[in-house]
Amino acid sequence: MNGWNAVVSTNLNGTWYVTQEVARQWMLAHGGKIVSIVADMWRGFPGMVHTGAARAGVVNMTKTLAVEWAQFGVRINAVAPGVIASSGLTRYPPEVAANAWKSTPMKRLGTVDEIAWAVVFLVSPAGAFITGETMKIDGGGSLWGDRWPVPDPE
Repeated sequence: MNGWNAVVSTNLNGTWYVTQEVARQWMLAHGGKIVSIVADMWRGFPGMVHTGAARAGVVNMTKTLAVEWAQFGVRINAVAPGVIASSGLTRYPPEVAANAWKSTPMKRLGTVDEIAWAVVFLVSPAGAFITGETMKIDGGGSLWGDRWPVPDPE
């Protein structure tokens, strides 16, 4: 229960509180752009149901607030990284990191720069007519692959 509450509080509630505060303090009067970072949870998130559920909540919040706050000139989107070659990769079991590239159609891991450039695009004039979307930056991994091995019933 403590793990569930901590992850949901950080990822879902934390995103809500920060988003609500920046909107209240500035954006509802002046417009603005918000980009949340979520997770590649489109096919479930075995072993981390709490993070998958929280991030799915952020995706829904992104869609909902995009409609509600459009009238104030606020655009809100999200970026969903796939497996990224970063220091955070060491938090997962070694076999996940070692095999992740195999289940990605582009046959490689993403980079932190590729995630940053997606955020830059969404807040730039190039993304001016995009709101309520979640951009998957995953080399096609959400479309295909077996990232999570399913154990035999034995």
